[in-house]
Amino acid sequence: MAAEKKRPALEGSREGDPAGPALAPPSFEAAIERLETLVNELESGELTLEESIARYEEGMKLSKQLTRTLAEAEKRIERLTAGADGAPTTEPMELDPATPDRAPPEGKLPF
Repeated sequence: MAAEKKRPALEGSREGDPAGPALAPPSFEAAIERLETLVNELESGELTLEESIARYEEGMKLSKQLTRTLAEAEKRIERLTAGADGAPTTEPMELDPATPDRAPPEGKLPF
């Protein structure tokens, strides 16, 4: 039976608190780092079944959080364009390349 490895605490968690993690989720970078650690631990094959299930569940929660964070970031991306009077302005950037009505003219970049 493999000894349980000490997991690094995520930013915003309360180590040893039975109430669990704090309300503030970890930063995007901390969540990515923790997810990478979880994947490495699972791939090592050194965890017990219970440890593996716990790491998997934690990884799924982090994955969902990261997906939400990226979706929100996509909504905030804008592109710089020239307004009707020639002055620079911004507009939401269409990030779905499958949208044919938003495709740039041939030979032009989409930004």
